[in-house]
Amino acid sequence: QVQLVESGGGLVQPGGSLRLSCAASGFTLGYYAIGWFRQAPGKEREGVSCSSSSDGSTYYADSVKGRFTISRDNAKNTIYLQMNSLKPDDTAVYYCARRTSRLCRVGEYDYWGQGTQVTVSS
Repeated sequence: QVQLVESGGGLVQPGGSLRLSCAASGFTLGYYAIGWFRQAPGKEREGVSCSSSSDGSTYYADSVKGRFTISRDNAKNTIYLQMNSLKPDDTAVYYCARRTSRLCRVGEYDYWGQGTQVTVSS
């Protein structure tokens, strides 16, 4: 049974940092690209980042480039999203999702986690 479980969200002040984790089970992480998404209240879901498993390529939305870093530990079957210099606009529920390919630019997302809330506020 494929499962993705996010953790690490919480309340943080502007300028602070959080590291989100996405624990995968039921499949081998090293065979799939994994993406991070977020959705704020009243807004559409936004793609934040993606990590390809075959060539190590990573992708970031312009809104987070230079502040967020995606990484993976295939041995632990876990994907991380390090978020630095957080802004109130980063407040959202963050989700990880599995792609049907090893590459972020190929395929589609087929499994999603339940999400973790990130709130950036003073």
